[in-house]
Amino acid sequence: MIGGLGLAPHNAIQELNLPDPVFRLLSVLALTVCCHASAVANIELPRTQGSFVIDGVLDEVAWADGRQIALNVETDPGENIPARVRTTAYLIEDGENLYVGIQAYDPDPSAIRAYLRDRDSAYDDDFAGIIIDTYNDGHRAFEFFANPLGVQMDLTNDDLNENEDDSWDAIWDSAGRINETGYVIEMRIPLNQLRFPVADGKQTWAFDLQRTYPRGKRYRFANNVLDRDINCYLCQLGTLTGLKNAKPGRDLEVVPTLTSSQAKTTEEPGVDPLVAADSTDLGVSLRWGITPDLTANLAVNPDFSQVESDAAQLDVNNQFALFFPEKRPFFLEGADYFSTPLQAVFTRTIASPDVGAKLTGKRGRNTFGLFAAEDEVTNLLFPGAFEDDSTTLEQTNTAFVGRYSRGFGNASSAGALLTVRDGDGYHNRLGGVDARWNISGQHAVSFQHLRSDTEYPADVAAEFEQPLGAFDGTATMAEYEWDPRDWFGRLRYTEYSDGFRADSGFESQVGINKAQVDLSRAWYSDDDRWWTRVRLHSQYKTDHLEDGTFAKRETSVRLGVGGPMQSWTQIVLSKGAELADGVLFNRKRIGFFTEAQPRGGLSMQIYAHVADRIDYANTRAAKQRLYEPSVNWNIGRNLLLRLSGAFSSLETKQGEQIFDAGVLDARLTWQFSRRAFLRMVVQSSDIKRNPDVYVDEVDARSKDVGRQLLYSYKLNPQTVFFLGYSDQYEDDDTLDGLTAADRRLFMKIGYAWTL
Repeated sequence: MIGGLGLAPHNAIQELNLPDPVFRLLSVLALTVCCHASAVANIELPRTQGSFVIDGVLDEVAWADGRQIALNVETDPGENIPARVRTTAYLIEDGENLYVGIQAYDPDPSAIRAYLRDRDSAYDDDFAGIIIDTYNDGHRAFEFFANPLGVQMDLTNDDLNENEDDSWDAIWDSAGRINETGYVIEMRIPLNQLRFPVADGKQTWAFDLQRTYPRGKRYRFANNVLDRDINCYLCQLGTLTGLKNAKPGRDLEVVPTLTSSQAKTTEEPGVDPLVAADSTDLGVSLRWGITPDLTANLAVNPDFSQVESDAAQLDVNNQFALFFPEKRPFFLEGADYFSTPLQAVFTRTIASPDVGAKLTGKRGRNTFGLFAAEDEVTNLLFPGAFEDDSTTLEQTNTAFVGRYSRGFGNASSAGALLTVRDGDGYHNRLGGVDARWNISGQHAVSFQHLRSDTEYPADVAAEFEQPLGAFDGTATMAEYEWDPRDWFGRLRYTEYSDGFRADSGFESQVGINKAQVDLSRAWYSDDDRWWTRVRLHSQYKTDHLEDGTFAKRETSVRLGVGGPMQSWTQIVLSKGAELADGVLFNRKRIGFFTEAQPRGGLSMQIYAHVADRIDYANTRAAKQRLYEPSVNWNIGRNLLLRLSGAFSSLETKQGEQIFDAGVLDARLTWQFSRRAFLRMVVQSSDIKRNPDVYVDEVDARSKDVGRQLLYSYKLNPQTVFFLGYSDQYEDDDTLDGLTAADRRLFMKIGYAWTL
């Protein structure tokens, strides 16, 4: 494999400023020569004493000394063909910062897609940036991107778990500017925001430069070729050498916060009056690079609540709890250090901590993370084979999570996990081991085994039909993946004993053994045909109880086609059977999904299906119609409208209505600048039931509406100001209409000092 294709022949061609047809012809010849080289390319990163103004103009004298690299390879949808537009990147460092300059040429600058947005939200735009694996071990990398207006997107790339996570936020500078030849991006990335090994002399990092070019198709250009026969990404990158005697950040970052709220709430709308409750809290968060390999985070009495509203989800005729992702900054930082194949760590189980501490580090191939928190309340999820239940105890608990992994080979690792939650009359302790072995570029196996020990307070155990006294359980997962160029196969088996509990994670089903087989075939278009990719995917899943009793089976076939306007359309056919309350039901489903971007700033998608379903409340066969549309529309450079919804109807086989339900999430954002926005959010849920066909008594109508108005200013991810108002209204058969249940005015200020 060949990486780092910023080589002299192509750079010289690019500097000739030739017409595009001539440029592409000569690029083919240069790329052919490069792709038959015998070793991974390495570049020397120069050092400068010059200064830079990050303003989106590459006019500083120091840029002349930067290492010039051509992004001359199209890696998607084409596979390692010459890039269809020119892009030149410049890299240089000064011992404290890495500087990245990108000149993105465009034959039609008016077609460039760029909008003012909040950070980590410009993925539909044109954008470009750098990925750097600072340990050069193919396991984790940092990603820094910006759109043509300088809107930042920073992520971590966990290649072991094939996961990119933009919840990580670094403090860095970027600027972008559109000009008559395309656009320019400038970046200054402080080394103290990165983790890398201490070395006498020079560093060697793996890196990739990328540009995303969304037009009728979504093109990706890079300086590295990517072989689709190899199922790891970071292991294919070229390297840069430089940063002599550079030291990772050991700065002390202190962020004091002030939060204040005025709230009026009631537990019984229409019965009990709204009760006022005001609060003002001072808190502090601390980040300390103890050593180059070890970072500590401490949060004392901070505002652990999230500012942004969760996306609305439809919660009707469900057996298991809905999943909502973590959004709180303290828990998001370094979250990838705690990930495992089974979701044994889910920090939203820590609801209202007074204090939290975290320690993360990497030395060589060894990676570890620890965190602990004192939680004011205890959230409990009681998993089961067919449904789960939950409750909140008004008592404190102490939560602890420890994770260790050691990497080996390319994208391979072995690790261990320990989680503990202790409270009054309650404990849950979990421990286990896991491994992923990337046998070759096409074959990988994964394994995890966990064992838990749990005890609930006696009254809680009795109320929720849980075992009395201490009990234990296990969970085991084994998986094999085969992932060559055009095929994909997976064999996965997971078993959860009835006594298994992962109270620090999100595992809502136990007492079940699950088997899954996947096989798919893909076809790619490397030329200018109307389609880019076709994928045919088949899947077989079956569940059995611990004693071998059949519980569920599904066989499905999916056919997807990537087409014009960056579209993806997929048809799903499935057939199976499911056991509910001792009754076996047959199930069929016909589903349709499509998404497209008809023009810059407008993206649409919809999923719809007609399916046989089980009416779980009444244990009978039913027919469901489900529609889930969404639209993201940039109405000009500053105004963004996001609409999403889910609408479901359930009928008996005889055609009687059981319920009609829908949720709607509408968000209108005016982006003043890259740092400031004003957002209005309206969320509603409306469920209409037919009480005549229900076994138990139900409300004929239940509805709620929530609103939020939020002003946000972020100088950087830690220096922030939020001011907002939110309310919640509810309606059911006992109320005359929408009735206030909650009104809240809140403010948060945080300021980051680096000492």
